[in-house]
Amino acid sequence: MNKTIIDFLNEAVENFGDRPFLYEARNDAEYTSMTYKEVQEKARQFAAGLIDLGIEAGDRVALISEGKNNWIVGELGVLHIGAVCVPLSVKLDTEQDIAFRVNHSECRAIMASDQQITKLRPMKKAFTNMEHYILLDPEENLQEQEVLFENIVEKGKKLLAKNPAALDKRIKKVTADSLANISYTSGTTANPKGIMLSHGNYVCNSEQAVELLNGIPSYFRQLLILPWDHSFGHTAGIYSFMKCGASLASVAMGKTPIEVLRNVPKSIKAINPHLMMSVPALASSFRKNIEAGIEQKGKFTSRLFRRALKTAYAYNKEGYNKGTGGTAWMKPLLAFYDKLIFSKVRQSFASNMQFFIGGGALLDIELQRFFYAIGIPMYQGYGLSEATPIISANSTHAHKLGSSGKPVPHMDIKIVDDNLEEVPTGEKGEIIIRGGNVMKGYWKNPEATAETIVDGWLRTGDMGYLDSDGYLYVLGRTKSLLISDDGEKFSPEGIEESMTAKSRYIDQIVLYNNQRPYTTALIVVNPTELKKRTTDPTEAALLIEKQIAKYLKGGKYEDLFPTRWIPSGFAILEEPFSDKNGMVNSTMKIVKHKVYEAYASRIDELYTTEGKKATSPSNIKALENVLK
Repeated sequence: MNKTIIDFLNEAVENFGDRPFLYEARNDAEYTSMTYKEVQEKARQFAAGLIDLGIEAGDRVALISEGKNNWIVGELGVLHIGAVCVPLSVKLDTEQDIAFRVNHSECRAIMASDQQITKLRPMKKAFTNMEHYILLDPEENLQEQEVLFENIVEKGKKLLAKNPAALDKRIKKVTADSLANISYTSGTTANPKGIMLSHGNYVCNSEQAVELLNGIPSYFRQLLILPWDHSFGHTAGIYSFMKCGASLASVAMGKTPIEVLRNVPKSIKAINPHLMMSVPALASSFRKNIEAGIEQKGKFTSRLFRRALKTAYAYNKEGYNKGTGGTAWMKPLLAFYDKLIFSKVRQSFASNMQFFIGGGALLDIELQRFFYAIGIPMYQGYGLSEATPIISANSTHAHKLGSSGKPVPHMDIKIVDDNLEEVPTGEKGEIIIRGGNVMKGYWKNPEATAETIVDGWLRTGDMGYLDSDGYLYVLGRTKSLLISDDGEKFSPEGIEESMTAKSRYIDQIVLYNNQRPYTTALIVVNPTELKKRTTDPTEAALLIEKQIAKYLKGGKYEDLFPTRWIPSGFAILEEPFSDKNGMVNSTMKIVKHKVYEAYASRIDELYTTEGKKATSPSNIKALENVLK
C-alpha cells in the first residue's frame, strides 16, 4: 500500500469534489460547509504559506484546538509539505504537560485556537524550539511570534502564483512511509510516549475500517464530538469519511470549554448526523439524558418505555441471534412499541441516526442492549493508538453485543500466553496484532519500541480472547487487573461500567485489589440523585451499600460477575475524577495509578474493621460535604 493522505484527498476531490466535506458553526451563526475541492485548495495555500514561513520537510508542527475547519485544513497543509503534525489534547492545561510534548517532539511551530492561545501565552518561555504561533481564529492583538492562519494562506497564494513548483516538489517527496503524526499517549505515566504514525498507517487503517463497515455512504454526515487529536478521531472521523466522500461536522464553537459542551445538543439537532462515535462515558451520558426526558413525560410513558425495553431486550438478545429461541412472536409487538415510543426517542435525538461506533474496549452490555432496543445500535469496537487505532469493531452486518466485534481485514491477530505462544480459540491471553496499521514506533524511545513491537507483532497489553465465530472479547489492561491474595487476576472495567450504568447514585467508581484479602472501591456519588432520596449521610451510605449488594448472591445482578471481585468495602470521595485533577485522560478514561496514589490512605483504611463499614466516619464526613 503506497498511498499517502494527500493521495486520499486527491482521490476524494476527483470523485466528490463538489460535495460538502466540512461543516462548521462560528459565533452563534448557522452551519456553513466547505466542499472537498475548497478544502484541498485552502490546504495547498496554507501549505505554500508554511514553506514561505520556513517550515522544512520533517519539521514538527503542534496543533491544539477544538474541532473546526482550520484544524483539518491546518493538518493537511502540514502534511502536504512533508512536515509532521503533533496534535495535542485541549484538555492539557499545565505547563509541564504541554511543554513536555512540544519540547520532546522539538516543534518549531504550533497552531492554536482562540481558547488555546490564551493558555499558551504564559508558557512561551518553556518551549525550547518554538518559533511561530499560528492562530487559527481571528485575533486583533497579536503578540510576539504570533501570525494569523489567514495571513499564512495569503502568503501561500502569492507563492503559488509566483512559484507553483515549490509545493509540488515537496508533495512528490511524501511517501506512505513518511511520518504524519506524533500522537502522544494520554499521560497515564509521568512521561507520555510519542506514537509515530505514518501516512500509510492512516490510509491502511481507514481502508480497513471502511471495509469492515461495508462502506460509508457519501451522503452520511457525522458530528465529531470525540477529541480530534486522538487517532480514533483521525481515522474513524476524518480519513475514513474522506475516503468515502462523506461529511464531517464540528461542534458549534464557544468561548469556553463549557460553552462548547453546551452546544452539543443543538449541534446534533442542526447536523442531524447519520453516524456518531462514542466512548462509554458519552454513551452513559446520552442514556441518562434520554431516560430523564422520558421521566418528564409522566408515569404512564415511563412504564410504557420500560415495558418496551424489556420486550426489545428479550427479542434482540445479543443482536446476531435476535428473534431466535421462541421469541419470533414478539416482532409485531416490538414494531408497535417502536412506532409508539422508540421512534419518538430517535426523533428527539437525531432522526437520521443509524448507529454509533463505540471506542474504548469495554462498554457495559446492558448499555449496548439499551441503544440497540431504541433503534440506534452502539456497535462496540476496540483499538489502540499504536494501531492507528482500530483493531476490531461490530457492524450492522456482523455484531455480537458484549463483544468488541470482528478484527479488521488485512491484519493478523493472535491471543498469546506470557511466552508469546498462541493459545487455543476461546482461551484468554494477551492480544497481539500485525499489519499495515501498526505504528512505526515511539519517538526517540527505541527501548519502549523494542518492548512493544516484537518480531513485527504489536503487543497491546490487553487481555482478551477470540470466540469460535471470530469475535474478539477484550477483558481489560493487563496492568490494571485486580489481583487477589491467591494470585488470581480479574479485569475490573466491566464491573465499574456496569455499576455506573445501572445505579443513578454512582457517577464514578474505581475498584482496587492488589493481593489483598478482598476487593474495595473508591466511589464518586451523584449528589443530585442522592438528594432526591435522602440528605442524611448515614442513609445515603447504606443506599450505596445496597447498590453494590445487587451484585452479590440473591441480588438482581448476582450472575454478572464473580462475587469475590465485588467490593466488600468502599470509600466515598468528595471530588470527582476529572481532567482538572489529572485523574481522567483526554479520552475520558480514569487514570487508575494516579487515583491509587492520591487515595492511598483511604484504600488502606478500607482494610481495617472500622474503615470497611459503609457508615465509616470517613464516608459520613464525605457525604456530609457532598450533600450540603
